[in-house]
Amino acid sequence: MNAELSIAKDAAIEAGGLILSYYKADYEIKDKGYHNPVTTADHAADARLKEILTGNYPNYGWLSEETVDSKERLERDRVWVVDPLDGTKEFIEGVPHFVVSIALVENGQPILGVLYNPVTAETFTAVKDQGAYLDGQKINCSEKQNINEMVILNSRSETKKGLWEPFDSTFKELKAIGSVAYKLGLTAAGRADIFASLRPKNEWDICAGNCIINEAGGKLVDLYGNAREYNSSNTLITPGLIAGQVTAVDKTFSVLGQ
Repeated sequence: MNAELSIAKDAAIEAGGLILSYYKADYEIKDKGYHNPVTTADHAADARLKEILTGNYPNYGWLSEETVDSKERLERDRVWVVDPLDGTKEFIEGVPHFVVSIALVENGQPILGVLYNPVTAETFTAVKDQGAYLDGQKINCSEKQNINEMVILNSRSETKKGLWEPFDSTFKELKAIGSVAYKLGLTAAGRADIFASLRPKNEWDICAGNCIINEAGGKLVDLYGNAREYNSSNTLITPGLIAGQVTAVDKTFSVLGQ
């Protein structure tokens, strides 16, 4: 797995360089759907990641937000699950909360995760049973025991819609940050206590972060309390998610769970 990790990390950094070349510059923005923009930077990063990762591992499947899906991946034991630019809205707004997200899945389980923020140059990495790291330093989830002491990283859009207002006094702080994947990395590094979303996410949003959270002593569950298996025919995870240290997730689930 060290070879895959090295290639994935180099690929993330190279894609991040491409993204930076567009950051705060001129590029094309299109809408894939309501409030779901995609830019030239997304496509450029996706093309380079696919070239590097599938070029080195042609027998591995491929699932990316910006590539037309092929059900061929469902027949592969190992599959790359990629979001070339997680946090496109933040990228467009000039907010440095976006990352390149690369995961490798084996038989439904995330076994490798890389997140790279090209603005801050933070690199989060993990390999199954080998621990989680931020810029080469081992990281672990925070172990706060009381809900009212916990800082929750949540969605900027969910906050703007008022979805978190019922929980204003439940936690110590509700901190809205862009990019689902980046929030997962920050939670794994103990920069906050919990990541939570009240709305559905896709596999490519969370797969790399799930591996990093697991290796940092935590877990990720949906709002029904279930862990996720990846490389599913339906990539959408509903109705929302919680991630962090195991006990902290259980206590947060008691508040947010369905």
